[in-house]
Amino acid sequence: MSLSPLTRRRLAAFRGHRRGWWSFWIFLVLFVLSLFSEFIANDRPLLVRYDGQWYVPVLHDYAENSFGRRFLPTEADYTLPEVRRAIRAHGWMIWPVIPYCYDTISNDVSQPSPAPPSWRHPLGTDDEARDVLARVIYGFRTSVLFGFALTLASTLVGVAAGALQGFYGGLVDLFGQRFTEIWNGMPQLYLLLILGSIITPGFWVLLIFLLLFSWMTLTGVVRAEFLRGRGLEYVRAARALGVSDPVIMVRHILPNAMIATLTYLPFILSGSVTMLASLDFLGFGLPPGAPSLGELVSQGRNNLQAPWLGFTAFFVLGGLLTLLVFIGEAVRAAFDPRRITE
Repeated sequence: MSLSPLTRRRLAAFRGHRRGWWSFWIFLVLFVLSLFSEFIANDRPLLVRYDGQWYVPVLHDYAENSFGRRFLPTEADYTLPEVRRAIRAHGWMIWPVIPYCYDTISNDVSQPSPAPPSWRHPLGTDDEARDVLARVIYGFRTSVLFGFALTLASTLVGVAAGALQGFYGGLVDLFGQRFTEIWNGMPQLYLLLILGSIITPGFWVLLIFLLLFSWMTLTGVVRAEFLRGRGLEYVRAARALGVSDPVIMVRHILPNAMIATLTYLPFILSGSVTMLASLDFLGFGLPPGAPSLGELVSQGRNNLQAPWLGFTAFFVLGGLLTLLVFIGEAVRAAFDPRRITE
């Protein structure tokens, strides 16, 4: 499938923005690696060869008595020295690069927690003796996936709302604008406090709650594009030919409206990541114990005697947001008509 000349010029403009181009690849590599967090940081072996049989603990649960009759028929805990010795006596096992999961309590630390960085824990441990590097890897994945989900959902709802207001105008636009103004003035934090007192916030609960307010980010941009596009000659010609309104909106006006919308998406993604981190920092985000960059920031605040926690939170969260902002600048440059026509 060949690309159109306009698409080629946009890709060339994106690659020409060196800072954004390299940020895109760095972010892509980090995100792909984080998708395999269980294979990078885990307290379960990747592969076990025991008594002539193969086991894949990273993917499946096995009972402890699978590695010896003297063990109980409960789920195997591979951090126990007895289980490790029993497996090594009749086979071998391959561990991940980081032999700790995000919730693993490290018993091999010789200093009180939070322990400083060492060979076993390159970024140290937090105040509950959990490996910080493992929590960063899992927290990075959670934050980015949450940002992607919220960005996608808010884009779909915001584009649909803005398209309806801009295309039909009149009372639809009038009531839509008044509803947006009223809804935008709702106190989100107080509503979240009320929600947290009723149910325990989780990934999907937070996603749905934040979606109730984040969809308004793109509504004004899309509305303006549809207000401008509905008066163009080719749109009026399509109406005269009897083309239905949904077809006109999707096929004739939406592609032009999406040009302005796409330039906002990286910044909406960075805002979504920041929102989740802020809620976790305040204690209104993910459940306690869940890997989170905001929880890491809270660890740094609560443990000023352990500066490695604060530095880790600053560089990880700041680096992630910097990459997303640079990517957003490159996307905006790619869709800048002054650049692609040069």
